[in-house]
Parts: sequence; structure tokens; C-alpha cells
Amino acid sequence: MPEVFKCIRPAMVKAKVSSTITDYKTKLSFFKSNQYICYMEKPVRLKSISDFHSSRGLPPPEHPLISIIDFGKVPQNVVIGDHSWLFDFYQISLKKGIDFKMKYGQQEYDFDEGVMGFIAPNQVFRIHTDHQQVQKRSGWMLLVHPDFLWNTPLAKTIRHYEFFGYNIHEALFLSEKEEKILNAIVKNITQECHTNIDKFTKQIIISQIETLLGYSERFYNRQFITREKSNHRILENLEELLEKYFNNDDLISLGLPTVHEVADRLNVSQKYLSSMLKILTGKSTQQHIHEKLIEKAKEKLSTTNLSVSEIAYKLGFEHSQSFSKLFKSKTGQSPLEFRSGFN
Repeated sequence: MPEVFKCIRPAMVKAKVSSTITDYKTKLSFFKSNQYICYMEKPVRLKSISDFHSSRGLPPPEHPLISIIDFGKVPQNVVIGDHSWLFDFYQISLKKGIDFKMKYGQQEYDFDEGVMGFIAPNQVFRIHTDHQQVQKRSGWMLLVHPDFLWNTPLAKTIRHYEFFGYNIHEALFLSEKEEKILNAIVKNITQECHTNIDKFTKQIIISQIETLLGYSERFYNRQFITREKSNHRILENLEELLEKYFNNDDLISLGLPTVHEVADRLNVSQKYLSSMLKILTGKSTQQHIHEKLIEKAKEKLSTTNLSVSEIAYKLGFEHSQSFSKLFKSKTGQSPLEFRSGFN
């Protein structure tokens, strides 16, 4: 299980450690650092939907593998914040009146308006509770264990919904009309879960979840388009980042940029960046990297006397054959054939 690095002041340690170990049975390892005591904290892992209900002060779920929770009925006095969490099940939620902040990595995001989020099994996230705020909370949380999807097409296709890999700050903000559509779907799921179970129940629920995910994907595409200004800023930053990267004289030690490195530098998740670029440009992150690489290769082939091997080396390739193969796959010509067109 991944661990989270945390630092706190010595005066806080006694109460902090007691709360952590008593409430969450978290193993901690400490070391002192001047004014702080630092430790590695393992995320609190909830293996079942029953564990989630218990952690939130809720009665046991009616079904062990699926649950719809009224967010307004979740006790606000339950201490859930300032810890990293990891679920063994999916959580899809639409919440309003949120009185906490959520954190990924070193970034913290505050959602005071309605927001829709998606968490997949084994994703680590953190919640910071703001006890000063008292708001009327509403919304719902749909919890689905992977075992519920067993032997259905959704067991495989759910992995194709990239928004389960988005960061918290890449959450989905809904219009009133969109919210009504999703609330109606969740109402149908709730009714099915509360009726007498028969041979049709599971397939109807699965179908409703697929519809929910389909609409969510549509609404995310809408958000990519309507947030044109911020998304185009990411595009500009991507262009600037790749330009600087391929102008570096030490590319052989750096190697070619990976999608993960580019997304990290742009402060977005890999999947969000790829989804956004596909909507706005029709190309993936990897295609943008390759385009910039080919652009620089063409520039060197047409304006310098460097050999193909030297150009490959300068662009971060250890082997010129790999460079030539990529160049031909993208242009339909070998590097030498392209250069000959300028002679």
C-alpha cells in the first residue's frame, strides 16, 4: 500500500498519534526534523462498502456490493479528515454544501459548489475538514464494489472511462439541467436496490450505471469545450514545455519526455490531459510529443549537416534505428529521403 509523508509540530504529536491509531489503526514511523516531527502514514483502506458505512457513522448497507447514500444524511460530526484514504470499490458522487477540502499531492482544492467526482479502487486521496463552516449538505454517493460487476460487460468497460483517473481539481461541475438528469438515474438505481430482488434487478441496475457513466462522459466533454480559456492555457503551456524540452542540449541524458512527466509539469492528471487534448485537438498527449519531436527533427534535417545518427542522439535517442523508424511512421519518409528533398 502506498504511504503518505506528513509533518506536524511536536506539541500536536500526542493527540495526533492517539487519534490516528485509535480511530484508524494506522501504522506510523517517526523521525524528528527541527520544529517538526515527520512520519510516513499509510492510507486508511476501506475494503468493503460496509466499512465505508461504518467509517461515516451510517447503518449497514442493505446490499454488501452496492449502496446509494444520501449525502445530506451523513453525520457531520464524524471525524474523517486529515487522513489519506483508499477504497477497494468505486465511488461516484454528486455533492453540494461540501464543508471540506480535498487534496492530491501538494495541491488543495476547495469545492463550495455542487461537484461530481469519481474515485476508482486503489486511488489515494485526502480530505481536510473545515469545522468552521456549517452548510446544508445535499447530494448522493453511489458505491459499487467490483464484484457486483462480475460477469457483466461493465466489468471491463468501466476501465475505459478515463475520468476515474482524474484528479480532484479536475472534477465535473454540472448545470442544473445536467444535475436533474443524473439525479433521475440515481433515483432509478435506488428504487431497484430497495425493491424485491429478482432475476432482472442486477441487469437493470448495471444498465442504469452505464447510462450514468455515459452521461458523465458527455458532460465532461461539454466542460472541456466550455472551459475554453483555461484549457487553451494548458495547450499553450504544453507547447512551451515541449519547445523548451526539445531545445535542451542534454536530451540524451534526459531521454524523451513521457506522458506522465508532461502531465506532472502541467499540473494535471495523465488521463485528464489526454481527454482534454482529444476533445480540443483530436490528438493524444503522446501524439503531441511526437509531433514536436518530428518538427525538431525536420528542422535539423533541413538546416544542418548533422548525420541522422547525430540528430537522433541530440533528440534523446540512444539508437538511430528507433529514431528513423518513428520518423518514417509519422512522415511516410525516412530521414534521408526527407533530407534529399531539400538538395
